[in-house]
This record gives sequence, structure tokens and C-alpha cells, in this order.
Amino acid sequence: MEPLAPLPRDILGAGTAILAGLALDVEEEVLASLKGVVVRSPFRNMVTPSGFRMSVAMSNCGSLGWVTDRTGYRYDGIDPEVNRPWATMPTAFRELAVSAAREAGFPNFVPDACLINRYEPGTRLSLHQDKNESDFTQPIVSVSLGLPATFLFGGLERRDKTQRIQVIHGDVLVWGGPARLRYHALRR
Repeated sequence: MEPLAPLPRDILGAGTAILAGLALDVEEEVLASLKGVVVRSPFRNMVTPSGFRMSVAMSNCGSLGWVTDRTGYRYDGIDPEVNRPWATMPTAFRELAVSAAREAGFPNFVPDACLINRYEPGTRLSLHQDKNESDFTQPIVSVSLGLPATFLFGGLERRDKTQRIQVIHGDVLVWGGPARLRYHALRR
């Protein structure tokens, strides 16, 4: 099978960047830091307000963590599973996110939360917007480590056509500005 040609970094349109392989130089430090995060806040399959158990296992770090349960979607400073603050965001995570955002045209990014999704074969994340944050001027920075996956990137309406992007270990996607509320997903 022939390797895929690199995608233009702005193939997804204004406010987006695909930064192929950007995380590779810091992967060892990021993966070592990840181990410490999940010791404090283990991966878990959260439950949506409608009672659906998510197939994606999640954890968080930073001053806030994204959670979902029967009461809704939200950011909270306390990990509800262990009843204590989330792990501090590791320096490697923060520096990678800030560097990626800067390279994508968002020089003032200040990350305060890091949602960590663990995808195993057969899991997926359905089409959604990241809209529980309080400051939409800050971009989303998504780092892919591990298995290759197909990322779906849509428009501002759920019914808009999606583009399929193959992400591999070390790729970073950034979206903000006019793209900040675009729908996105990860295929099974």
C-alpha cells in the first residue's frame, strides 16, 4: 500500500490546520506524562444525559475536566469519579498545545483543560460540537497518538457534509476562529 501524500495544512478551510507529525519530537515525554495523569484520574466510559454509555474511554487534566452524566455536559474542577481535582496539566502537554496553536495562527492560546480520549478498535465518537467551553476565542488542539483513525470534520450545522481526514501517530489538528464550532467526529 502506498503511503498517503501529506495533506495541505489548511485543507479543512479557514481557522484550521493539520500539522502532520508535529507531536513526534515530544511523544516520549507526552506518553510518560500521560501515565501520571491516568494514575490520578483513570480512564472511564462516561454516561451521557440520555443514559448512553460512551464507547470512548476518557480522562482529563488541567484546572478543569470535561464530564458528562445524567445531569448534563460540563467542565468541572473536580474529577467526580475520585472526588478530587484533576491532575495538573503536564508541561509537555501544555507546551505542545501552545506550540501547535501558535503554528496554526492562534498565538495567544492558554490551555486550561485537556480531555484525553482513548480509542480502541471498534470505538467511535459521534458528530458533535465542542461547545461547553466558556471562551470560544480559544482554539481546539487535538493530538493523535497510537492507532491511525479517520477524523470527520463538518460544518457549523450537523447536516453539513463532512470531510474525511486520516490522522496518524503524531498528527495534530487545530481549529478555531471561524471554524471553532464546526462539527467533528471520529469514525469507528
